[in-house]
Amino acid sequence: MVNLLRLIDKGIEKGSSYILVLSIFLMLVFSLLIIVLRWVDISIPWFESFVRHLVLLATFLGGVLATGRGTHIGIDILSKYLENKNLLQCKVWVNRVVYLACIFTLSWLSKACWDFMKVEMEFPQEGFLGLNTGYLVGIITIGFILITYRFFYKFVASFTSVGEAT
Repeated sequence: MVNLLRLIDKGIEKGSSYILVLSIFLMLVFSLLIIVLRWVDISIPWFESFVRHLVLLATFLGGVLATGRGTHIGIDILSKYLENKNLLQCKVWVNRVVYLACIFTLSWLSKACWDFMKVEMEFPQEGFLGLNTGYLVGIITIGFILITYRFFYKFVASFTSVGEAT
């Protein structure tokens, strides 16, 4: 079971990495195009909106990657203290409690985003390129769900010999 979860986690890691690189590349290209086109008094209305949504996508994908690597922003005073005192088993349990708190908080946020996305789909507004804004709001929902899964995997993996080291 843990091997399946690890495989899914690795897939999320790879997919997020590739999509993040692509979105950053597209952000740079379209931002450059916006600047160049302004010089010649040409404006393509959906370019700026597209770049804004790419920034949102890149933000959440960065969060997904940081969560998996454990490099997200955190105040780790207790964890560092336990590590310095060589209380590694206590540190593992503190990490597990933190993972559970993150899972519950992110699950609640994911549900709220899901409800918001359903409202956006029910009362559609047209976004850039004629896309329903509900699909664009889905970036937030999917981002929170992926981050929640990464914390879930870290929690489950913490009970294995591989996960105890992290």
